[in-house]
Amino acid sequence: MNADISPLLAQALSASNVSAHWERRMFGQHTGDGYVAGMDPEVLPALVGCFPDALRAVLARRRVETPAGPPLQLRVSIHVGPLPNSGLGVPMVHTHRLLDDDALRTVLNRANPEITNTVMIISQRVYEDVFESGCVNGDVLPSQFTQHLAKVKKFQQPAWIHIPGFDWRLADPDIFEPVDSMEPTSAQPKTTALGASPQSVSPTPGTVSLNHHGEHGIQSYNYFGAGREQ
Repeated sequence: MNADISPLLAQALSASNVSAHWERRMFGQHTGDGYVAGMDPEVLPALVGCFPDALRAVLARRRVETPAGPPLQLRVSIHVGPLPNSGLGVPMVHTHRLLDDDALRTVLNRANPEITNTVMIISQRVYEDVFESGCVNGDVLPSQFTQHLAKVKKFQQPAWIHIPGFDWRLADPDIFEPVDSMEPTSAQPKTTALGASPQSVSPTPGTVSLNHHGEHGIQSYNYFGAGREQ
């Protein structure tokens, strides 16, 4: 699974015009069947605006090219905040907590894997930094994200979920935890964390995580995928 995910991420990030940043990623590492790494915060608008649809297209192409194997679905989480060179810190922990949210697994378990192969969750801070600043890249709209209270262990924070190409007016609201109130986030140095991995649910789980350090901070990304088999 790890052998498949790394090149898929590279293809999607290249299509999002951030391949140079990806090549300079920091503290990139495999986490079981997932991958996590950090990149400079300047790529955040592209990660939110371009990357999800690019990843969906890459996974769809993989399904067509390898029809004999089970379709691959990925869960993705993105968070931003200050991190040391080791990548270890609260923002990284929160990136993984967002990725572990049950709502992401529920969405992919209900979905047809040949149609819905990507679901992304971003933190409240990422949502504000991208959409309230007006810096989003691509044609993604704020209305393509639905707010949800992510709850994993002792972690509980508002977040936003995005399924490329999906109209949230068609969604079942019972899947998501409502957010009663939101507290403003304080300004502080940024780092973005990204993680991805096939989810380990009844159908199929997986996990990927990415972390990167740059002179402006560190970004971490988590990706989780789910298929019919693991």
